[in-house]
Amino acid sequence: MPDKTFEPKIVAFFCNWCTYMAADSAGVSRMKYAPNARVVRLMCSGRIDPQFVLDAFAKGADGVLIGGCHPGDCHYQEGNYKTLRRVQLLKRVLKEMGIEEERFRLEWISAAEAERLRATMNDMVEKVRALGPLRLSNKEVMREEVAV
Repeated sequence: MPDKTFEPKIVAFFCNWCTYMAADSAGVSRMKYAPNARVVRLMCSGRIDPQFVLDAFAKGADGVLIGGCHPGDCHYQEGNYKTLRRVQLLKRVLKEMGIEEERFRLEWISAAEAERLRATMNDMVEKVRALGPLRLSNKEVMREEVAV
């Protein structure tokens, strides 16, 4: 049974031009969503380094969310395609490390989709809350896995 007092820590890496703007719009519109995420603003989701994700988990995050422009709408032409390739690799690495798939998520959210951002944030927090805290037996292993 899940711990009712557990509040997951989510690290969210958002593209400046789309997902971050959707978060800004949600805030300006006073949409209510779970306050569990700490947002890291990137110029493009394509700038996400796999090390950022691994470090977030190693330093106590219970989940990681990456948000970017829809494919074909990237302000840097192909940044979100790079993101997609990196996420596929990271999912395999995280699975081998024993981290549940639901703790790591990629979403394409445009600047006009504040409601979708709200729903995504709430959904991710609920799914991670149901999983409980991330308990890694040896967080130092995560630093070694980056060489992949």
